[in-house]
Amino acid sequence: MISTATADRSEFRHILISGTIVGAAIAAAVVVFLLVAWLLPAGVLASLLLMLIVLAGGALAAFLPASFATSRTVQGIASAAAIGLWGTIVFMAIDIILLRPFKAFPWTWDAVGGGSTWWYLPIWWMLGTFLAWMGAIVTAGRAVRAGNTAIRSLAIAPLGGGLAAALGLGLGGLMLMPVAAGLGFAVTLVIFALIVLSRKG
Repeated sequence: MISTATADRSEFRHILISGTIVGAAIAAAVVVFLLVAWLLPAGVLASLLLMLIVLAGGALAAFLPASFATSRTVQGIASAAAIGLWGTIVFMAIDIILLRPFKAFPWTWDAVGGGSTWWYLPIWWMLGTFLAWMGAIVTAGRAVRAGNTAIRSLAIAPLGGGLAAALGLGLGGLMLMPVAAGLGFAVTLVIFALIVLSRKG
């Protein structure tokens, strides 16, 4: 009999509950981000704090679904992606019910989509699912090598990539630090996922 600690979790109810937790966690990170952006004057300190929030949110979005799904095989990786997708839908509900009525986002956020409040939701569905998918591949690859699959261990490399990008591009004035942090995190995560896939090939 396979231990529940090493078996993929793909039950529909488990996916919904886990995705709800992921969505709530990301919503909490977004609220903290908005509070820091509102309360602190623009500057290096605010940028550093916002960068840290983005990196923490990225780590949760990427690796929490895989942790819930105990991703070890293709089934577990798919389950993590499903958890990530449901998490984005839960966040969407929180966004529409709580954040949008209080005009939580600056007007420039809507201006990107020509005044529409819906332009970013499909992007967020794709991004949240993609991060969970990549995080699950990295998690499964680590498990195959009998490595540490704790989130804090898995997230070290992507967090380092995000930090390097934020400091390099952000302090260089090429990109806002939180944006650069998110980009660096995602790119590093994808690189490690591709390494895992190449090893299996």
